[in-house]
Amino acid sequence: MEALVWLAPHTLVLREEPEPQPGPGEVLIAVSVAGICGSELSGYLGQSSIRVPPLIMGHEAAGRIVADSNALLGDGSPALAGTRVTFNPLIACGTCDRCRAGLENLCRTRSLIGAHRPGAFAPFVVVPASYCFRLPEHVSETAGSLTEPLACAVRAVVHAQIVPDQPLLILGAGPIGLCCLVAARAAGAKHIIISDIQQRRLALAMQWGAEATINAREEDVATALQRIAPAGVGTVIDAVGTDGTRKQAIQAVVPGGRVVFIGLHDETTALAANYLVRQEITICGSFAYTPAEFQQAQVLLATGALTPSDDWLEERPLAAGPASFEELLAGKATAAKIVLRLS
Repeated sequence: MEALVWLAPHTLVLREEPEPQPGPGEVLIAVSVAGICGSELSGYLGQSSIRVPPLIMGHEAAGRIVADSNALLGDGSPALAGTRVTFNPLIACGTCDRCRAGLENLCRTRSLIGAHRPGAFAPFVVVPASYCFRLPEHVSETAGSLTEPLACAVRAVVHAQIVPDQPLLILGAGPIGLCCLVAARAAGAKHIIISDIQQRRLALAMQWGAEATINAREEDVATALQRIAPAGVGTVIDAVGTDGTRKQAIQAVVPGGRVVFIGLHDETTALAANYLVRQEITICGSFAYTPAEFQQAQVLLATGALTPSDDWLEERPLAAGPASFEELLAGKATAAKIVLRLS
């Protein structure tokens, strides 16, 4: 099969790879679409500790089961050939203390399809059957591939502890920031402010229900917040994860407020610890999602809370993968999300 393989920083190539073979309890999926995740951009640059070349990346995907299996899917339905599915790419052991506590996303031996296992930037990918979920007839494969990023946002919003009438600030209107906007609205947030440096993304955020936006390239975020939300914001979700946005989040939130870090751009950030103490600011990390949150994201997609459309998502062939990675990193891509289509 011809797969997209990451070989070194800035080096993605299409080349022949052996077709994966499913083991006991696994299914072979013919990949229809696979989205490009921001974490894969870091991997592409060689900045991800869990991604080691040569590697077939791709963990936001959907497709069709190739052959019948005796195993059951995660929703309890039979794993039959031709069934359209998406999959949870975060594989947990199910037996460690963290899994037993319901924190499968923090499993001590977790593995990620597209990082520790070959991923979906290829015609075929192998996935444990119990991690696959059937797509409703009215949900496209492209929409199904959005389950994973939306599930990440669902968890971030859970950590945000939304208070409906309290303003929420989201830093970053990329795919995860926009998904956080969707998840926050579904959780009851009424006053959502979102910042970014790209005006077209901010315009999209307004269409999706943001109450106000801030162009951080043109205006200081703290100054803008004084105008938009004079009483301050009680919660901030940083969906970027740079040194600058993390510090910005802490300065933006009110005393006693809550900051959720979901972005994974910079490995380390020096924070003003004394300021955090004196302002009693709570910082919470948010990583991936639990199985329940993955299924909650499926429900949101099934009800139309997030739909793929050409005003924010672009489909390209697998061969366009290398150019797509470069465009996204350079900020030249017009779409907020690029999905690679294989069939």
